[in-house]
Amino acid sequence: MRAYLLLLLIAAAATYVLTPLARWCALRWGAITAVRSRDVHSIPTPRLGGLAMWAGIMVGLVMASQLPFLADVFDRPEPIIGIAAAATIVCALGVADDIWDLDWMTKLVGQVLAAFVMASMGVQLYQLPIDGVVVGSDRIWLGLTVLVVVVAMNAVNFVDGLDGLAAGLIAIGGAGFFLYSYVLTRDASPGDYSNLATLVVALLVGACVGFLPHNFNPARIFMGDSGSMLIGLVIAAAGIQVTGQIDPAVASTRQSFPAFLPILLPLAVLLLPLLDMGLAVIRRVGSGKSPFHPDRMHLHHRMLALGHSHRRAVIILYVWTFVFTGAATALVWFSTTAVLVGLAVGVLAALALTLGPLRGRSTAGGGTPGGGPGVRPPTGPEPAPAPQPAPPPGAEHRAAGAPGPAPAPAPARHAADAHRRAWHAAPAAGPAGHAVAAGPAGPAAHPLTRLTDALHDADPRTDR
Repeated sequence: MRAYLLLLLIAAAATYVLTPLARWCALRWGAITAVRSRDVHSIPTPRLGGLAMWAGIMVGLVMASQLPFLADVFDRPEPIIGIAAAATIVCALGVADDIWDLDWMTKLVGQVLAAFVMASMGVQLYQLPIDGVVVGSDRIWLGLTVLVVVVAMNAVNFVDGLDGLAAGLIAIGGAGFFLYSYVLTRDASPGDYSNLATLVVALLVGACVGFLPHNFNPARIFMGDSGSMLIGLVIAAAGIQVTGQIDPAVASTRQSFPAFLPILLPLAVLLLPLLDMGLAVIRRVGSGKSPFHPDRMHLHHRMLALGHSHRRAVIILYVWTFVFTGAATALVWFSTTAVLVGLAVGVLAALALTLGPLRGRSTAGGGTPGGGPGVRPPTGPEPAPAPQPAPPPGAEHRAAGAPGPAPAPAPARHAADAHRRAWHAAPAAGPAGHAVAAGPAGPAAHPLTRLTDALHDADPRTDR
Protein backbone atom coordinates (compact mmCIF):
# COMPACT_ATOMS: atom_id res chain seq x y z
CA MET A 1 0.00 0.00 0.00
CA ARG A 2 2.80 2.43 0.87
CA ALA A 3 4.44 1.96 -2.53
CA TYR A 4 1.19 2.77 -4.31
CA LEU A 5 0.56 5.81 -2.12
CA LEU A 6 4.12 7.02 -2.80
CA LEU A 7 3.55 6.75 -6.55
CA LEU A 8 0.20 8.53 -6.18
CA LEU A 9 1.94 11.42 -4.44
CA ILE A 10 4.67 11.50 -7.09
CA ALA A 11 2.10 11.72 -9.89
CA ALA A 12 0.20 14.42 -7.99
CA ALA A 13 3.34 16.49 -7.34
CA ALA A 14 4.54 16.20 -10.94
CA THR A 15 1.13 17.21 -12.30
CA TYR A 16 0.84 20.14 -9.89
CA VAL A 17 4.31 21.45 -10.75
CA LEU A 18 3.92 21.02 -14.52
CA THR A 19 0.44 22.53 -14.85
CA PRO A 20 1.74 26.15 -14.94
CA LEU A 21 4.04 25.08 -17.78
CA ALA A 22 1.04 23.59 -19.63
CA ARG A 23 -0.81 26.87 -19.08
CA TRP A 24 2.12 28.81 -20.53
CA CYS A 25 2.13 26.50 -23.56
CA ALA A 26 -1.61 27.04 -24.02
CA LEU A 27 -1.12 30.82 -24.06
CA ARG A 28 1.79 30.54 -26.49
CA TRP A 29 0.03 28.13 -28.84
CA GLY A 30 -3.39 29.75 -28.74
CA ALA A 31 -5.13 26.87 -26.96
CA ILE A 32 -7.70 29.17 -25.35
CA THR A 33 -11.32 28.29 -24.63
CA ALA A 34 -13.36 31.14 -26.08
CA VAL A 35 -16.63 32.13 -24.41
CA ARG A 36 -19.58 30.56 -26.22
CA SER A 37 -23.30 30.81 -25.64
CA ARG A 38 -23.52 27.41 -23.95
CA ASP A 39 -20.53 27.91 -21.63
CA VAL A 40 -20.57 28.71 -17.93
CA HIS A 41 -17.27 30.58 -17.84
CA SER A 42 -17.20 34.27 -18.78
CA ILE A 43 -13.56 34.87 -19.71
CA PRO A 44 -11.30 33.10 -22.22
CA THR A 45 -9.37 30.43 -20.31
CA PRO A 46 -6.28 28.43 -21.32
CA ARG A 47 -6.63 24.68 -21.67
CA LEU A 48 -4.04 21.91 -22.27
CA GLY A 49 -4.20 20.85 -18.61
CA GLY A 50 -4.27 17.29 -19.88
CA LEU A 51 -0.69 17.72 -21.01
CA ALA A 52 0.42 18.12 -17.39
CA MET A 53 -1.75 15.17 -16.31
CA TRP A 54 -0.18 12.98 -18.99
CA ALA A 55 3.29 14.03 -17.84
CA GLY A 56 2.41 13.26 -14.22
CA ILE A 57 1.25 9.75 -15.14
CA MET A 58 4.36 9.12 -17.24
CA VAL A 59 6.64 10.31 -14.40
CA GLY A 60 4.82 7.92 -12.07
CA LEU A 61 5.28 5.02 -14.48
CA VAL A 62 9.01 5.71 -14.77
CA MET A 63 9.37 5.82 -11.00
CA ALA A 64 7.30 2.65 -10.62
CA SER A 65 9.64 0.78 -12.96
CA GLN A 66 12.46 1.37 -10.47
CA LEU A 67 10.65 -0.17 -7.49
CA PRO A 68 11.47 -3.81 -6.74
CA PHE A 69 7.96 -4.16 -5.30
CA LEU A 70 6.49 -3.83 -8.83
CA ALA A 71 9.11 -5.91 -10.64
CA ASP A 72 6.58 -8.62 -11.54
CA VAL A 73 4.32 -6.05 -13.22
CA PHE A 74 7.14 -4.82 -15.44
CA ASP A 75 8.35 -8.34 -16.25
CA ARG A 76 5.52 -8.42 -18.80
CA PRO A 77 5.74 -4.89 -20.20
CA GLU A 78 3.31 -5.18 -23.15
CA PRO A 79 0.18 -3.97 -21.26
CA ILE A 80 2.12 -1.07 -19.71
CA ILE A 81 3.49 -0.08 -23.11
CA GLY A 82 -0.01 -0.34 -24.57
CA ILE A 83 -1.52 1.93 -21.92
CA ALA A 84 1.32 4.45 -22.20
CA ALA A 85 1.15 4.48 -26.01
CA ALA A 86 -2.64 4.87 -26.06
CA ALA A 87 -2.45 7.64 -23.44
CA THR A 88 0.15 9.45 -25.56
CA ILE A 89 -2.02 9.15 -28.68
CA VAL A 90 -5.17 10.54 -27.06
CA CYS A 91 -3.22 13.30 -25.31
CA ALA A 92 -1.63 14.36 -28.61
CA LEU A 93 -5.05 14.18 -30.26
CA GLY A 94 -6.53 16.31 -27.49
CA VAL A 95 -3.72 18.86 -27.74
CA ALA A 96 -4.37 19.18 -31.48
CA ASP A 97 -8.09 19.58 -30.81
CA ASP A 98 -7.48 22.16 -28.06
CA ILE A 99 -5.42 24.22 -30.51
CA TRP A 100 -7.18 23.72 -33.85
CA ASP A 101 -10.69 22.47 -32.96
CA LEU A 102 -10.75 19.20 -34.90
CA ASP A 103 -14.02 17.88 -36.26
CA TRP A 104 -15.76 15.08 -34.39
CA MET A 105 -14.98 12.44 -37.02
CA THR A 106 -11.22 13.06 -36.77
CA LYS A 107 -11.37 12.77 -32.99
CA LEU A 108 -13.41 9.58 -33.18
CA VAL A 109 -10.90 7.98 -35.55
CA GLY A 110 -8.07 8.93 -33.20
CA GLN A 111 -9.92 7.50 -30.20
CA VAL A 112 -10.54 4.20 -32.00
CA LEU A 113 -6.87 4.04 -33.01
CA ALA A 114 -5.71 4.58 -29.42
CA ALA A 115 -8.13 1.98 -28.06
CA PHE A 116 -7.02 -0.52 -30.73
CA VAL A 117 -3.34 0.02 -29.90
CA MET A 118 -4.00 -0.58 -26.22
CA ALA A 119 -6.13 -3.67 -26.88
CA SER A 120 -3.58 -5.15 -29.29
CA MET A 121 -0.94 -4.93 -26.54
CA GLY A 122 -2.95 -7.13 -24.19
CA VAL A 123 -5.22 -4.68 -22.34
CA GLN A 124 -8.33 -6.39 -23.58
CA LEU A 125 -11.55 -7.88 -22.30
CA TYR A 126 -11.39 -11.64 -22.58
CA GLN A 127 -14.25 -12.69 -20.36
CA LEU A 128 -17.08 -11.39 -18.28
CA PRO A 129 -16.91 -12.53 -14.66
CA ILE A 130 -20.19 -14.43 -14.86
CA ASP A 131 -19.34 -17.91 -13.59
CA GLY A 132 -16.01 -17.60 -15.39
CA VAL A 133 -17.63 -18.12 -18.80
CA VAL A 134 -15.67 -16.94 -21.83
CA VAL A 135 -18.14 -15.85 -24.49
CA GLY A 136 -17.43 -15.15 -28.13
CA SER A 137 -14.33 -14.98 -30.29
CA ASP A 138 -11.20 -12.89 -29.86
CA ARG A 139 -12.37 -10.48 -32.54
CA ILE A 140 -15.62 -9.87 -30.69
CA TRP A 141 -13.75 -9.10 -27.48
CA LEU A 142 -11.35 -6.83 -29.34
CA GLY A 143 -14.25 -4.86 -30.79
CA LEU A 144 -15.99 -4.73 -27.41
CA THR A 145 -12.79 -3.47 -25.77
CA VAL A 146 -12.46 -0.66 -28.31
CA LEU A 147 -16.12 0.26 -27.80
CA VAL A 148 -15.79 0.36 -24.01
CA VAL A 149 -12.69 2.59 -24.17
CA VAL A 150 -14.23 5.01 -26.68
CA VAL A 151 -17.45 5.28 -24.67
CA ALA A 152 -15.49 5.97 -21.45
CA MET A 153 -13.43 8.71 -23.12
CA ASN A 154 -16.49 10.47 -24.51
CA ALA A 155 -18.47 10.08 -21.28
CA VAL A 156 -15.79 11.91 -19.31
CA ASN A 157 -15.53 14.52 -22.06
CA PHE A 158 -19.29 15.16 -21.92
CA VAL A 159 -19.28 15.74 -18.16
CA ASP A 160 -16.29 18.11 -18.23
CA GLY A 161 -18.36 21.28 -18.09
CA LEU A 162 -17.67 22.91 -14.71
CA ASP A 163 -14.41 23.87 -13.04
CA GLY A 164 -12.96 20.83 -11.28
CA LEU A 165 -15.88 18.53 -12.12
CA ALA A 166 -14.29 15.83 -14.29
CA ALA A 167 -11.02 15.71 -12.33
CA GLY A 168 -12.87 15.49 -9.00
CA LEU A 169 -15.31 12.81 -10.14
CA ILE A 170 -12.52 10.59 -11.46
CA ALA A 171 -10.38 11.21 -8.37
CA ILE A 172 -13.22 10.15 -6.04
CA GLY A 173 -14.29 7.20 -8.14
CA GLY A 174 -10.69 6.19 -8.78
CA ALA A 175 -9.95 6.17 -5.04
CA GLY A 176 -12.72 3.60 -4.52
CA PHE A 177 -11.47 1.64 -7.50
CA PHE A 178 -7.96 1.69 -6.04
CA LEU A 179 -9.13 0.26 -2.70
CA TYR A 180 -11.10 -2.49 -4.41
CA SER A 181 -8.27 -3.46 -6.76
CA TYR A 182 -5.75 -3.52 -3.91
CA VAL A 183 -7.95 -5.73 -1.71
CA LEU A 184 -8.64 -8.03 -4.64
CA THR A 185 -4.92 -8.39 -5.36
CA ARG A 186 -4.11 -8.99 -1.70
CA ASP A 187 -6.72 -11.76 -1.43
CA ALA A 188 -5.74 -13.37 -4.74
CA SER A 189 -1.99 -13.42 -4.05
CA PRO A 190 -1.16 -12.90 -0.36
CA GLY A 191 2.58 -12.94 -1.01
CA ASP A 192 2.60 -10.45 -3.89
CA TYR A 193 0.52 -7.26 -3.91
CA SER A 194 1.86 -5.91 -7.21
CA ASN A 195 -0.87 -5.34 -9.80
CA LEU A 196 -1.04 -3.26 -12.97
CA ALA A 197 -4.64 -2.09 -12.47
CA THR A 198 -3.86 -0.86 -8.94
CA LEU A 199 -0.77 0.94 -10.20
CA VAL A 200 -2.57 2.61 -13.10
CA VAL A 201 -5.50 3.83 -11.05
CA ALA A 202 -3.18 5.14 -8.30
CA LEU A 203 -1.31 7.23 -10.88
CA LEU A 204 -4.61 8.44 -12.35
CA VAL A 205 -5.91 9.55 -8.95
CA GLY A 206 -2.61 11.32 -8.30
CA ALA A 207 -2.77 13.19 -11.61
CA CYS A 208 -6.35 14.32 -10.93
CA VAL A 209 -5.51 15.43 -7.37
CA GLY A 210 -2.46 17.35 -8.57
CA PHE A 211 -4.48 19.12 -11.26
CA LEU A 212 -7.47 20.09 -9.09
CA PRO A 213 -5.83 23.07 -7.27
CA HIS A 214 -5.37 24.74 -10.67
CA ASN A 215 -8.77 23.70 -12.02
CA PHE A 216 -11.20 24.19 -9.14
CA ASN A 217 -13.46 27.23 -9.39
CA PRO A 218 -12.34 29.80 -10.38
CA ALA A 219 -10.21 27.74 -12.78
CA ARG A 220 -6.92 29.12 -14.05
CA ILE A 221 -6.70 26.36 -16.67
CA PHE A 222 -9.00 23.73 -18.16
CA MET A 223 -7.94 20.15 -18.82
CA GLY A 224 -9.36 20.35 -22.34
CA ASP A 225 -9.90 17.32 -24.55
CA SER A 226 -6.29 16.34 -23.92
CA GLY A 227 -7.24 15.73 -20.27
CA SER A 228 -10.80 14.43 -20.49
CA MET A 229 -9.95 11.79 -23.10
CA LEU A 230 -6.80 10.84 -21.21
CA ILE A 231 -8.48 10.16 -17.87
CA GLY A 232 -11.37 8.38 -19.61
CA LEU A 233 -8.94 6.05 -21.36
CA VAL A 234 -6.89 5.35 -18.22
CA ILE A 235 -9.90 4.57 -16.01
CA ALA A 236 -11.22 2.29 -18.76
CA ALA A 237 -7.85 0.52 -18.94
CA ALA A 238 -7.89 -0.08 -15.19
CA GLY A 239 -11.42 -1.46 -15.37
CA ILE A 240 -10.51 -3.78 -18.21
CA GLN A 241 -7.47 -5.06 -16.31
CA VAL A 242 -9.56 -5.78 -13.22
CA THR A 243 -12.37 -7.54 -15.11
CA GLY A 244 -11.95 -11.27 -14.83
CA GLN A 245 -9.48 -11.23 -11.93
CA ILE A 246 -12.04 -12.38 -9.39
CA ASP A 247 -12.73 -16.08 -9.06
CA PRO A 248 -16.41 -16.66 -8.22
CA ALA A 249 -15.56 -20.09 -6.77
CA VAL A 250 -13.50 -18.60 -3.96
CA ALA A 251 -15.45 -15.36 -3.45
CA SER A 252 -16.77 -14.58 -0.01
CA THR A 253 -20.17 -16.09 0.68
CA ARG A 254 -21.44 -12.86 2.25
CA GLN A 255 -21.39 -11.13 -1.16
CA SER A 256 -24.54 -11.74 -3.18
CA PHE A 257 -23.00 -10.26 -6.33
CA PRO A 258 -19.30 -11.14 -6.11
CA ALA A 259 -19.02 -12.14 -9.76
CA PHE A 260 -20.52 -8.88 -10.96
CA LEU A 261 -18.34 -6.62 -8.83
CA PRO A 262 -15.55 -6.11 -11.42
CA ILE A 263 -18.24 -4.81 -13.80
CA LEU A 264 -20.30 -3.00 -11.19
CA LEU A 265 -17.45 -0.91 -9.79
CA PRO A 266 -16.26 0.67 -13.09
CA LEU A 267 -19.90 1.46 -13.88
CA ALA A 268 -20.30 3.09 -10.46
CA VAL A 269 -17.15 5.17 -11.02
CA LEU A 270 -18.42 6.40 -14.40
CA LEU A 271 -22.11 6.48 -13.46
CA LEU A 272 -22.60 10.25 -13.73
CA PRO A 273 -20.57 10.64 -16.97
CA LEU A 274 -22.35 7.67 -18.56
CA LEU A 275 -25.76 8.92 -17.41
CA ASP A 276 -25.04 12.40 -18.73
CA MET A 277 -23.85 11.07 -22.09
CA GLY A 278 -26.78 8.67 -22.43
CA LEU A 279 -29.34 11.37 -21.70
CA ALA A 280 -27.61 13.75 -24.11
CA VAL A 281 -27.60 11.21 -26.95
CA ILE A 282 -31.27 10.31 -26.39
CA ARG A 283 -32.27 13.96 -26.12
CA ARG A 284 -30.42 15.04 -29.26
CA VAL A 285 -31.34 12.08 -31.45
CA GLY A 286 -34.95 12.35 -30.30
CA SER A 287 -35.07 15.95 -31.47
CA GLY A 288 -33.57 15.06 -34.85
CA LYS A 289 -30.08 16.40 -34.11
CA SER A 290 -26.63 14.87 -34.14
CA PRO A 291 -25.57 13.10 -30.92
CA PHE A 292 -22.62 15.51 -30.85
CA HIS A 293 -24.75 18.65 -31.21
CA PRO A 294 -23.96 20.90 -28.20
CA ASP A 295 -26.64 22.15 -25.83
CA ARG A 296 -27.12 23.46 -22.29
CA MET A 297 -29.03 20.49 -20.88
CA HIS A 298 -26.22 18.51 -19.26
CA LEU A 299 -26.41 17.48 -15.61
CA HIS A 300 -24.19 20.36 -14.52
CA HIS A 301 -26.36 22.85 -16.43
CA ARG A 302 -29.42 21.46 -14.67
CA MET A 303 -27.70 21.85 -11.30
CA LEU A 304 -27.07 25.51 -12.05
CA ALA A 305 -30.66 25.93 -13.22
CA LEU A 306 -31.84 24.55 -9.85
CA GLY A 307 -30.22 27.56 -8.22
CA HIS A 308 -26.92 26.10 -7.06
CA SER A 309 -23.73 28.10 -7.30
CA HIS A 310 -20.88 26.86 -9.45
CA ARG A 311 -18.89 25.41 -6.54
CA ARG A 312 -21.93 23.94 -4.79
CA ALA A 313 -23.06 22.20 -7.99
CA VAL A 314 -19.62 20.58 -8.35
CA ILE A 315 -19.49 19.49 -4.72
CA ILE A 316 -22.99 17.96 -4.87
CA LEU A 317 -21.99 15.96 -7.96
CA TYR A 318 -18.92 14.85 -6.00
CA VAL A 319 -21.29 13.59 -3.28
CA TRP A 320 -23.32 11.57 -5.79
CA THR A 321 -20.15 9.92 -7.12
CA PHE A 322 -18.95 9.16 -3.59
CA VAL A 323 -22.30 7.53 -2.70
CA PHE A 324 -22.37 5.12 -5.63
CA THR A 325 -18.65 4.36 -5.74
CA GLY A 326 -18.57 3.88 -1.97
CA ALA A 327 -21.51 1.49 -2.10
CA ALA A 328 -19.91 -0.62 -4.84
CA THR A 329 -16.58 -0.72 -3.01
CA ALA A 330 -18.25 -1.58 0.31
CA LEU A 331 -19.47 -4.88 -1.17
CA VAL A 332 -15.94 -6.17 -0.62
CA TRP A 333 -16.27 -5.82 3.17
CA PHE A 334 -19.98 -5.72 4.05
CA SER A 335 -23.07 -7.77 3.34
CA THR A 336 -25.35 -6.79 0.48
CA THR A 337 -28.14 -5.83 2.87
CA ALA A 338 -25.91 -3.45 4.82
CA VAL A 339 -24.61 -1.91 1.61
CA LEU A 340 -28.13 -1.37 0.24
CA VAL A 341 -29.18 0.32 3.48
CA GLY A 342 -26.13 2.57 3.37
CA LEU A 343 -26.77 3.32 -0.30
CA ALA A 344 -30.37 4.33 0.44
CA VAL A 345 -29.22 6.69 3.21
CA GLY A 346 -26.57 8.17 0.93
CA VAL A 347 -29.03 8.71 -1.92
CA LEU A 348 -31.47 10.46 0.43
CA ALA A 349 -28.69 12.72 1.70
CA ALA A 350 -27.58 13.54 -1.86
CA LEU A 351 -31.18 14.26 -2.86
CA ALA A 352 -31.54 16.58 0.12
CA LEU A 353 -28.46 18.48 -0.98
CA THR A 354 -29.63 18.59 -4.59
CA LEU A 355 -33.26 19.60 -4.04
CA GLY A 356 -33.15 20.96 -0.50
CA PRO A 357 -33.07 24.44 0.99
CA LEU A 358 -29.51 25.20 -0.11
CA ARG A 359 -30.79 26.11 -3.57
CA GLY A 360 -30.86 29.79 -4.34
CA ARG A 361 -28.69 30.93 -1.44
CA SER A 362 -25.82 33.20 -2.20
CA THR A 363 -22.33 31.87 -1.67
CA ALA A 364 -20.10 32.92 1.16
CA GLY A 365 -17.92 34.82 -1.23
CA GLY A 366 -20.79 36.91 -2.53
CA GLY A 367 -21.57 34.77 -5.57
CA THR A 368 -25.05 34.40 -6.93
CA PRO A 369 -27.04 31.22 -7.43
CA GLY A 370 -25.92 29.45 -10.56
CA GLY A 371 -23.05 31.85 -10.83
CA GLY A 372 -20.04 32.88 -8.88
CA PRO A 373 -16.75 34.25 -10.10
CA GLY A 374 -16.45 33.80 -13.83
CA VAL A 375 -19.80 32.01 -14.23
CA ARG A 376 -22.81 32.84 -16.35
CA PRO A 377 -26.36 32.02 -15.23
CA PRO A 378 -27.37 28.85 -17.08
CA THR A 379 -30.86 29.74 -18.22
CA GLY A 380 -33.56 32.36 -18.09
CA PRO A 381 -33.54 36.13 -18.46
CA GLU A 382 -30.95 38.18 -16.68
CA PRO A 383 -32.13 39.59 -13.36
CA ALA A 384 -32.88 43.27 -13.02
CA PRO A 385 -29.85 45.24 -11.88
CA ALA A 386 -29.72 46.14 -8.22
CA PRO A 387 -30.14 49.83 -7.37
CA GLN A 388 -26.81 51.62 -7.35
CA PRO A 389 -25.79 54.08 -4.63
CA ALA A 390 -25.50 57.76 -5.49
CA PRO A 391 -22.11 58.60 -7.03
CA PRO A 392 -19.72 60.62 -4.89
CA PRO A 393 -19.13 64.28 -5.71
CA GLY A 394 -16.95 64.73 -8.78
CA ALA A 395 -17.71 61.28 -10.22
CA GLU A 396 -19.46 62.82 -13.24
CA HIS A 397 -16.32 64.72 -14.19
CA ARG A 398 -14.14 61.63 -13.82
CA ALA A 399 -16.49 59.61 -16.03
CA ALA A 400 -16.17 62.33 -18.67
CA GLY A 401 -12.40 62.01 -18.65
CA ALA A 402 -11.28 64.37 -15.90
CA PRO A 403 -8.52 62.88 -13.77
CA GLY A 404 -9.39 61.83 -10.29
CA PRO A 405 -8.09 59.53 -7.58
CA ALA A 406 -9.09 55.87 -7.79
CA PRO A 407 -8.75 53.24 -5.09
CA ALA A 408 -5.86 50.88 -5.71
CA PRO A 409 -7.01 47.28 -6.23
CA ALA A 410 -5.72 44.53 -4.01
CA PRO A 411 -2.76 42.70 -5.54
CA ALA A 412 -3.73 39.75 -7.70
CA ARG A 413 -2.86 36.39 -6.21
CA HIS A 414 -2.39 34.84 -9.65
CA ALA A 415 -2.20 35.90 -13.26
CA ALA A 416 -5.70 34.53 -13.81
CA ASP A 417 -7.01 36.96 -11.19
CA ALA A 418 -5.47 39.83 -13.14
CA HIS A 419 -7.09 38.51 -16.31
CA ARG A 420 -10.45 38.41 -14.59
CA ARG A 421 -10.10 41.95 -13.31
CA ALA A 422 -9.08 43.21 -16.71
CA TRP A 423 -12.11 41.54 -18.25
CA HIS A 424 -14.61 42.85 -15.71
CA ALA A 425 -12.92 46.22 -15.12
CA ALA A 426 -14.93 49.44 -15.17
CA PRO A 427 -14.23 51.99 -17.95
CA ALA A 428 -10.74 53.40 -17.55
CA ALA A 429 -9.11 56.57 -18.85
CA GLY A 430 -7.48 56.29 -22.27
CA PRO A 431 -4.23 57.82 -23.38
CA ALA A 432 -5.85 61.14 -24.29
CA GLY A 433 -8.02 61.30 -21.19
CA HIS A 434 -11.11 59.87 -22.85
CA ALA A 435 -13.09 56.99 -21.47
CA VAL A 436 -12.19 53.61 -22.91
CA ALA A 437 -14.74 50.81 -22.81
CA ALA A 438 -13.54 47.58 -21.26
CA GLY A 439 -14.36 44.33 -22.99
CA PRO A 440 -13.72 42.71 -26.32
CA ALA A 441 -14.87 45.66 -28.45
CA GLY A 442 -12.78 48.46 -26.94
CA PRO A 443 -9.14 49.27 -27.51
CA ALA A 444 -8.41 48.28 -23.90
CA ALA A 445 -9.56 44.69 -24.44
CA HIS A 446 -7.44 42.12 -22.66
CA PRO A 447 -4.84 40.26 -24.79
CA LEU A 448 -6.66 36.96 -24.16
CA THR A 449 -9.78 38.53 -25.64
CA ARG A 450 -7.97 39.77 -28.72
CA LEU A 451 -6.36 36.35 -29.10
CA THR A 452 -9.73 34.60 -29.14
CA ASP A 453 -11.63 37.08 -31.31
CA ALA A 454 -11.01 34.82 -34.29
CA LEU A 455 -11.98 31.63 -32.49
CA HIS A 456 -15.34 30.20 -33.50
CA ASP A 457 -17.65 27.64 -31.94
CA ALA A 458 -16.25 24.76 -33.94
CA ASP A 459 -16.01 22.17 -31.20
CA PRO A 460 -19.11 19.98 -31.69
CA ARG A 461 -18.85 17.99 -28.49
CA THR A 462 -17.12 19.51 -25.52
CA ASP A 463 -19.14 21.89 -23.37
CA ARG A 464 -16.33 24.18 -22.45
